[in-house]
Amino acid sequence: MHKIGSSARPDWQLAVVIGAGGMGTAAARRLSQHYRILLADIDEARAAAVAEILCKEGGDATGVACDITNPAAVQRLTKTVADMGGFRVLAHVAGLSPSMADFGTIIRVNLTGAVRVAESLLPLASVGTAAILISSLAGHTYRPSETIEALLRGPADPALVDKLMVALGSQQATPQVAYPISKYALMAYCRQQAAAWGERGARIVSLSPGMIATPMGALEFEKSPRKMQLYARTPLKREGTMLEIADAIEFLASDKASFISGTDLLVDGGLAGALTAR
Repeated sequence: MHKIGSSARPDWQLAVVIGAGGMGTAAARRLSQHYRILLADIDEARAAAVAEILCKEGGDATGVACDITNPAAVQRLTKTVADMGGFRVLAHVAGLSPSMADFGTIIRVNLTGAVRVAESLLPLASVGTAAILISSLAGHTYRPSETIEALLRGPADPALVDKLMVALGSQQATPQVAYPISKYALMAYCRQQAAAWGERGARIVSLSPGMIATPMGALEFEKSPRKMQLYARTPLKREGTMLEIADAIEFLASDKASFISGTDLLVDGGLAGALTAR
């Protein structure tokens, strides 16, 4: 029921946004124009602060804590979504770059955590639901061995990190390797799960940003000379913006993308093409 003096929109469907960082905030702000927002982040105070700002801007947003590496926390999030009447959109934005964590943590957050959220929410999906999982250009440039490829077919395996570290060896099990592995596997997961989501009349896609101006991206520029080399090869000669990623998320969530599922949308200013051109 509508409350006087409130921007609450109980008549709107729910969009679940995972991650209250720069890109997550941009996604939540854009989606708040058409959906109620449930914004989840490992930092409850950050999620609550962003949700409060969105409400002051006229949106209907709630911030909650959720550590996506913790199965019990994801179950609690799923119950909250169910109590709110289910969801129309999942925008899973949370992730760690190579400079932010070790090999195991990056795999657990970027891959296993994202998969855990998607699988937990799947039973609540219905006709028209869209799940959008943020991958990366890095996933397009990674080519796994047959051994690694086989392991990545089980992204929810609790022993995945240990198995990957054994298969790669101590010299290769680095954050710089974990990041593209996690993003490659996330794209593969969305392809594999299209049928399961389709059985409910729902869609699942990945979205791969290239060089995007975010706080996390700025940290990588400081830590990785390779990042500047890639920037120099971007055909559009600039970084993308978080607003441009929000544009893509908005499109994929909409009925205009109603026949797009089990694939990846690359938003990289042409860089993947430049890297593979012969």
